[in-house]
Amino acid sequence: MAKQEEMKKYVPKGEVKAYAIAALGQGLVYSCMSSYITDYYMNVLYLDAIFVILLMLFARVWDAINDPMMGMIMDRHSTKKGRMKPYPLWTAVPIAALTILMFVNPGFDTKNQSIWLYVFVSVVYVVWGMVYTASDVPFWSMPNVMTPNPKERGNLISYGKTVGGIGSAVTVALPIIVGYFVAGMDMEQANIFKYAIMAISMALIGMPLFSISSFKIKERIQIPDAKKKAPGEASTLKRIFTCKPLMLVVLSGVLSFGRYMLQAAAPHVARYSGFYLGSQAPQTVEEINKNISNVALIIQICAAIGMFGAMLFLPKLYKKFEYKHIMIVSCLGGFVSSCLTLIIGWTTKNLLICIPFMLISAIPLGVINNVSFAMVCDCLDFMEWKTGFRNTGLGSACQSFVNKIGNAFATVMIIVMYILVHIDVAQLNVGSGEAVVQAVNSMTSTQNFAMFSLVTIVPGISLLLCAIPLFFYDLTGAKKNKVFSELAQLRKERGINVEE
Repeated sequence: MAKQEEMKKYVPKGEVKAYAIAALGQGLVYSCMSSYITDYYMNVLYLDAIFVILLMLFARVWDAINDPMMGMIMDRHSTKKGRMKPYPLWTAVPIAALTILMFVNPGFDTKNQSIWLYVFVSVVYVVWGMVYTASDVPFWSMPNVMTPNPKERGNLISYGKTVGGIGSAVTVALPIIVGYFVAGMDMEQANIFKYAIMAISMALIGMPLFSISSFKIKERIQIPDAKKKAPGEASTLKRIFTCKPLMLVVLSGVLSFGRYMLQAAAPHVARYSGFYLGSQAPQTVEEINKNISNVALIIQICAAIGMFGAMLFLPKLYKKFEYKHIMIVSCLGGFVSSCLTLIIGWTTKNLLICIPFMLISAIPLGVINNVSFAMVCDCLDFMEWKTGFRNTGLGSACQSFVNKIGNAFATVMIIVMYILVHIDVAQLNVGSGEAVVQAVNSMTSTQNFAMFSLVTIVPGISLLLCAIPLFFYDLTGAKKNKVFSELAQLRKERGINVEE
C-alpha cells in the first residue's frame, strides 16, 4: 500500500513548469535585494554602519512575529481561490514597487544626510520584508498541498529552487555587466546608475513571472481550516516548538547564515580585498570600476555555478541518500574548501587559482536551499502523524524566517567587519579621481584580509556549525517510511481529500 501510494504522481509537467517559472521570478527579485542591499546602503547612500546593523536586526525581530502570523493566517483561513494560491498575485505589484524604491533614491542628499533619508530607508526595508513574507510563505508552502507524495514533493521543491537559482544568477550578472558600461563615470554616478537599472528591470520582469503560480497551481490536498484550541489541547506554537526534527532543521538553517555571504559579500570583497586581475593595482577610477566588476563577476559566477550545479544533481542524490547525509557531506566539504580558498588565495594573491575551491564552497548554497525545504515538509508530515494537526503555513513560516534571519546575520557580519577594520566608505568613494585611487590603494593588509575572509573562512565556519544539529536528526529510513504510510491512512480516516 505504502509503496503504491509513494509511486503515484499527482502533478503534471505543465504545472511543475509553472511553479518553476514562478520561482524564477521570485529569485530575480529576492537575489536583487539580498545580494546587493548592503553595498547599496554602505557605498551608495553612505548610511551609518551602526544604523544599518540596527535596521537589519529590528527587521528580523519583527519577522519573528510577522512570519508566524502569516503562517497562522494561512492555516486558519482559506479563500475561494485556494489557501495559498492568491497571495503571489496579491503581493506582486507592491513587491515590485518596493524593490524599486529600495534601490532608487527619490532625491535625498546622501552627503548632507537628514533624518528623512533614514526614515525612508527604514520604512521601505521593513515594509518590503512584510509584503515579501505574505508571498514567500504561501509560495513555498504550495508543494505541501500540490501532492501527498514526499518524493514528488521533494523533486518539485528541487526543481523550483533550481530554476529560481537561475534568477539569482541573472541578478548577479546584470549589475556587473552594467558596471562595464559605467566604468567611465565617477564612482558615485556609476553605483547609482547600475543599481537603479538592476532594481527596475528585475522588479518588472520578476513579479509578473511570480504571479503565474496563482493561476497554474492546483491545491490537491484540501486541509480543513485550523480550529480554535480546545481546552487542554496543545497550542499551535507548542506543537511547532516541540517537534524535535523541525527544530533541528531550523537550528541548522540559522547556523548556516554564512552561505549567503558568498553572494552578498562579493561586491565588498571586489572593492576592498586588494585582489586585482591585472599586473598592477588600478591607477585610475575607470580601472578601479572595471576591476570591481571583474572580481565580483568571478566570485558571483563561482557561487552561481556551484549552487546551480548542486541543484541539478539533487534529484539523483535523493534516490540514493538521505536528506541529512547530503546536507552533512556538502557542509563539511564546503568548510574544507573555504579554508583552502583563504590559504591559497591570500598566499598567492591570485584569485583565478581559487576558482575550483570557490566552486566547491558554493555547493552547499544549492544543497541547503533545496534540501532544508524538503526536510521541513517531512517534519510537517511527522507532526501531523504524531498530533493529528498539520500546520503547513506556520511550519513553512519557520523556514522563511530562517532564510531571512540568515540573510540578515550575513549582512550584519559584513558591516561589523567594516567597523572592526575601520573602513571609511566616504573616503574611498567620494572626491577627485586621484584621491579615490590613492585611498583604495593605501588600504592596509589587515583591511584587505578581513574583507577576503567574508567569502572564505567566515562562511566556512558557518557551514561547519550547520552540520552539527543534523547528526541528531532521525526522521530517516524506516521511521520516515512508517510515518508516510500510516499518514496516508490517517488522512482518509479524518476526511482529508486528495484530488487527482
